[in-house]
Amino acid sequence: MLRKKKPKIGILALLQGLYDVSQPEIPVKQAEFVKEVIASLADRIDIDFDLGKERVSIEEIVGKYNREAYDGIIVINVMYSPGLRLIQAFKQNRLPVLIANIQPLPSVTPDWNWSLLTTNQGIHGAQDTANMLLRVGAKPAVITEDWKSPAFRDFVTDWAAAASAVKDLRGVKAAMFNKMQQMGDILGDEVEYYKKFGIEINYESIGLVVKAFETVTDAEVDAQVAEDAKNFEIAPDLPKESHRYAARLQLAFEKFLISKGYDAFSANFTVYEDDGGRLRQLPILAASNMLAKGYGYSAEGDAHAMGLTVIGHLLIGDPHFTEMYSLDFVRDAALMSHMGEGNWKIARRDRPIRLIDRPLDIGNMENPPTPIYSAQPGVSTLVTLAPLSGDCYRMLISRGTVLDTEEIKGIPMNYSFFKPDAGVRKSMDDWLKYGGTHHQIMFTGDHSRRLRMFCEILGIECIEV
Repeated sequence: MLRKKKPKIGILALLQGLYDVSQPEIPVKQAEFVKEVIASLADRIDIDFDLGKERVSIEEIVGKYNREAYDGIIVINVMYSPGLRLIQAFKQNRLPVLIANIQPLPSVTPDWNWSLLTTNQGIHGAQDTANMLLRVGAKPAVITEDWKSPAFRDFVTDWAAAASAVKDLRGVKAAMFNKMQQMGDILGDEVEYYKKFGIEINYESIGLVVKAFETVTDAEVDAQVAEDAKNFEIAPDLPKESHRYAARLQLAFEKFLISKGYDAFSANFTVYEDDGGRLRQLPILAASNMLAKGYGYSAEGDAHAMGLTVIGHLLIGDPHFTEMYSLDFVRDAALMSHMGEGNWKIARRDRPIRLIDRPLDIGNMENPPTPIYSAQPGVSTLVTLAPLSGDCYRMLISRGTVLDTEEIKGIPMNYSFFKPDAGVRKSMDDWLKYGGTHHQIMFTGDHSRRLRMFCEILGIECIEV
């Protein structure tokens, strides 16, 4: 399963070694400043630091952070440091870089003196540093801010999370059970996808899930049904055997994924009927519960939407798979839904999540038990990843609001009304203009900056619509 973790970051604090002899108290004082910065971030990020005083030490520090699998490097000019010394170190660097343009004191006061000038002169070193990094092809993130401000903490937290997610993607494996025929916007170059994101996709047989299904015990089913009873209000007319079958199917998928080291899966609905009906339900409840537990998921063999749920788990938490079903010009919103799969962790907290017996005329199969809920009203982020050509991808982000709307009894799956900040007309014009796909991932809250930082690290075009 996938979980967002605490990032591990190394700070390269730059100054000149000449102060070790002429003013030895200054390196000590500036090291204490870096320790204060680290302490202010310690609840969010694990940070180590080293003082880089000459070319050799800088190359050793950057090399160490790369060898020891740090998630990224923060460069701080704690004093002026000649930029040319960075060239060889950062020619070899593979980690994301952030230039933190900060200094110990936030303002120049009437008692300013030579000592304070000396210890608060990072800006012109940062300019030299940024120029050199640009000239070796590095594209660092940059923050100029009072280091004690919430704005600084939030920016560094978002960047570190993006750097951590990019690294953790490199170990992700996903299972694919066919793709929907003739569906164009899910198609792309899967070799380039692997190269860009690091997510390994393997095509598997649904027969392996059938084998796993046969190994699930009644005791395991009992435990899963009991867990569902904690999370859902189970409809009285949902047949107990139907619920137990759905729970067994979920456990079969989990056993299969665990046995093969997979973190995510996607399946086209037709694979179950094409297999000859050995599985009697679509895994609607399985997908919903597994998204909530930390697995990646998409429908219809969409590797890009599945990858976004993986990214969502690592970068933000609680990704919700969805699509735009209808436009509502009165509400200035889009009705969001799918066939019933989704992450019920985003459900509104003032209504129970109902688990119903849901007729579904796909694949000539039995009714799949389906969770019914709407997303928590409030600020939300909707995102899609569009394959363009080769290794070119475009992420579209729409910031908006999930509306607080009445229940609509006739919709037999999760649904929400998402109102883009730009308005549904302008947002949809841009969505179509820039090639946004028909599957999306929704997050509670505004996570646009963190997603942009992720794109910047990987070199992906990012457009807000």
